[in-house]
Amino acid sequence: MSSSTTTVARAFRAALYDATDTALDTGASLLASDPAADADLAREGREFVATAWRRGWQPADLVRIAARDLDDVHVRLLADLVRAQAPQDRARGPRWAAQLAELPGAAGDADAPPRADRFSHATTVLELYRLLLRLPTLEPLQEVTASGQPRSASPMLGRIRALLAKAEATGFPEEAEALTAKAQELMARHSVDEALLDAQAPAPDAPGACRIGVEPPYEQAKAVLLDAVARANHCRAVWNEAYCFSTVVGFEADLEVVELLHTSLLVQAQSAMAKAEAAQRAGGRRRTKTFRQSFLAAYAHRMGDRLVTAAETPVTADLLPVLASREVAVTAATDRMFPATTTTRLRGVTDEAGWTEGAEAADRARVHDRPSLP
Repeated sequence: MSSSTTTVARAFRAALYDATDTALDTGASLLASDPAADADLAREGREFVATAWRRGWQPADLVRIAARDLDDVHVRLLADLVRAQAPQDRARGPRWAAQLAELPGAAGDADAPPRADRFSHATTVLELYRLLLRLPTLEPLQEVTASGQPRSASPMLGRIRALLAKAEATGFPEEAEALTAKAQELMARHSVDEALLDAQAPAPDAPGACRIGVEPPYEQAKAVLLDAVARANHCRAVWNEAYCFSTVVGFEADLEVVELLHTSLLVQAQSAMAKAEAAQRAGGRRRTKTFRQSFLAAYAHRMGDRLVTAAETPVTADLLPVLASREVAVTAATDRMFPATTTTRLRGVTDEAGWTEGAEAADRARVHDRPSLP
């Protein structure tokens, strides 16, 4: 064993398995005093990342948990490690590739802070490795596409994105409502078109899954909203409160529209809540965290009702077996991944004004009934 390898091993023994600041300082001092250990330290970091993949984590998951528990400098270091490990990794699906492309900027970027002194850098590295070391095993996600081949980007998804972007940007509730309704109509048509393509393929597609961040504050209400969006679009969502995400199970085309619609509705909800708070303040009433929690809870509840109604779209008889089989497949896949789930009740919903304002905002952003599909 080389002296540099010995230095890294000693630093890890001192700092990774002891959560005290004293242990962290000891490990950082060992690493700072031995520049020859840098290569071994980076190699260990890439192995921590590879271990996280084997435990079911994905790039976006790691970035999300590092941003929650640590600082920006840790997130940048993590992104560098993920990029460095990627050439050693096996081939994965398009969703994984998209996550790699969206990693925060490299440490050498123009907007990156200057490199810290060796002791501070070593401290940052050990804090990140502590986090990676204690990550639990998650349910593995599998990207599945028909015949194992990814499909080309759908022009319809581009139209959906454009409509939702306009809905988020407009300051007129009626216009946002009309744009969101049109987007949901296109989502319904897109889902049925994809179901028919899969049914006609030599090897029909199977359900996949993705994770969507459900970040504090008011994460319970956000999780309820995501669950409503998922169910309205033939998917199922299971919330992991401890790690701030929900796993959404469904067919790939439906997963894409769930991500799009959930993100758009959150943006619209935040905008509506800001306006409601401003109106409350103008009336001399001081709004609180309880107001915001109640607002988003009501928004999620009412939007869920609207989406369930919008999902009740009549279809022709020849489509019923296709859609029914996909529903069964999604339910079975969810049960396999999550054989034991629990329910939870929304907390902190006690502000009547917040609830009323949130319900009214959901009405303004409501999605009309879908038109009959050919």
